[in-house]
Amino acid sequence: MVQAKNQLFEIELQASAELFKALAHPARLAILKYLAETKTCITGDFTDELPLSRTTVSQHLMELKNAELVKCHSEGAKTFYCLNIEKIQEFKKLLDVFMGEISNPKNCCERIK
Repeated sequence: MVQAKNQLFEIELQASAELFKALAHPARLAILKYLAETKTCITGDFTDELPLSRTTVSQHLMELKNAELVKCHSEGAKTFYCLNIEKIQEFKKLLDVFMGEISNPKNCCERIK
């Protein structure tokens, strides 16, 4: 059986990469910022605030939901979105640990100047 290249890496690195990938588009970052400011909103609210079509917003929301950074619930025909604070905090800790590992001054290359 052929193994995907990403499966050759530690589970933690795979999980981190998936979260980083979810944030790798300015529209998704804008959606997260907007949700942080408004606390909750419906899809139409995004299209009023962002220069994106409803379809495009929905695609980006799906990526954020798949990464569990955003939660949603429906009331009738409306779907309400909000940040998944627990996952955001988990991601922040993960990012802090990762950045700490790669920003160790001992790892700097002194020879390249």
